[in-house]
Amino acid sequence: MRAVTASYSIDDGVGGRGPLDAGATPADIRAKLLPEDRIGFDRALDAALAEVRTSLDLTGLFTMLERWRRLALAQQDHVAFARTARRAAEKLTGEIPPEDESLAVTRSRTGM
Repeated sequence: MRAVTASYSIDDGVGGRGPLDAGATPADIRAKLLPEDRIGFDRALDAALAEVRTSLDLTGLFTMLERWRRLALAQQDHVAFARTARRAAEKLTGEIPPEDESLAVTRSRTGM
């Protein structure tokens, strides 16, 4: 029998936790993502869970959840997130994105 491993735990005794604090549930993370990112989250979660079933190692799942949790945190301030995407697009392409460019187009230029 293979051992199950994990590198993350939650202290359930801590009160006042926010929905996107470290250890956030997949449901909380998904709910805080922009709608256009939820399909990507669902696919990543499915793949991570499939890997857990094979490897019996939770590390990849926790890594995936943390990556998406950080994105959800960044997306909470939509204006700041859009500004960050525009700056990233400018740095990567050397061109300032047009003012009327949608966030989706700007993000696709940066791989965000």
